[in-house]
Amino acid sequence: MRKVLVFGNSASGKSTLAKRLAVSQQLAHLDLDLLAWQATNPPTRVPLVESAKAIESFMRQHKYWVVEGCYSDLLKVAEHKSTEIIYMNLSVESCIVNANNRSWEPHKYASKAEQDANLTMLIQWISQYEIRDDNFSKAAHLEFYQNYTGVKKMLTTNS
Repeated sequence: MRKVLVFGNSASGKSTLAKRLAVSQQLAHLDLDLLAWQATNPPTRVPLVESAKAIESFMRQHKYWVVEGCYSDLLKVAEHKSTEIIYMNLSVESCIVNANNRSWEPHKYASKAEQDANLTMLIQWISQYEIRDDNFSKAAHLEFYQNYTGVKKMLTTNS
C-alpha cells in the first residue's frame, strides 16, 4: 500500500488528487492546511515543531496515507516514511483558472462567500509562485522533488 506526498502550488489540484487517492485506495488523508495555521487574523503559522508532532501522530495512527500541501518544510517531516511523491507542477495560469473554479471548501471556510472573499489574495499568492523564495515556492518544491530518492511523479496537467 501507499504512503504518498502530494504537493505543488495553491490550486494546482493537490486536494482533488489526494481525495481521489484516499477513496480509491482506502488511504487516510491529511490536508496540511488544517495543521499549519493558527486561527488568527491575519493567519500565522503554527510553530514547525507543533505541526511536525501532528504529522508524526497522523503517520503513527494510519498505516497507509496520503498527505497533501504546499509546505516543503512540513513535507520533509513525512518524507522518511513516504513511499512516493507526486508534484503537481501546473502552470501559474492553470492554477489561477482552478482557483476561480474552486468549489466551496467547508473544512476551511464557514461559507462559499467567505472563501470567495479570499480569492483576490489567493490569485496574487498563486501568481508569485515562481518568484517567491519561501517554503511554498516553485524553487522549494523543485528542490524537494529533485532530492527525493524514492518513487516520484511530476504532473503538469489535471487530466
